[in-house]
Amino acid sequence: MTNTIRQEIRVPQPMAQVWEALTDPATLADWMFPNDIEPRVGHHFTFRVPGNPKMNFDGLTVRCEVLICEAPTGSAGGLLAFSWSAGGVVENTRVTFRLEADGPGTRILLEHSGFDVSLPQGQQAFGGAKYGWAKMLGQLPAAIASRAGNP
Repeated sequence: MTNTIRQEIRVPQPMAQVWEALTDPATLADWMFPNDIEPRVGHHFTFRVPGNPKMNFDGLTVRCEVLICEAPTGSAGGLLAFSWSAGGVVENTRVTFRLEADGPGTRILLEHSGFDVSLPQGQQAFGGAKYGWAKMLGQLPAAIASRAGNP
């Protein structure tokens, strides 16, 4: 049995600025993790998740591949999807960001699918990812505003 994380946020910035926050390595690192993403289908990249000694976590490398990369154009939304494999329980999952115009701002829909919760520790991995995405998406608006020069 698989499970999916779905979260949505709205930000006041236009889709072009949000797209940069998703596809520019430096901006993406501001709200997520250090990475080497390139916005083109087929590009393999990694996120380097730092360790946390207080949680007895040594860090990890997440292996990804860009699957869909459709930048927003005009009022048409954008779509970015990539595979997400972190070793162990979280293998071959998929992260999708869908952008939609929301007045002058942007509606961001995140979906992280493919968690096999029937595996040992599968439910724990799913819960950890759900917590992590909520935390990272909470940091996204400030990262976008900072890059746009609107702290």
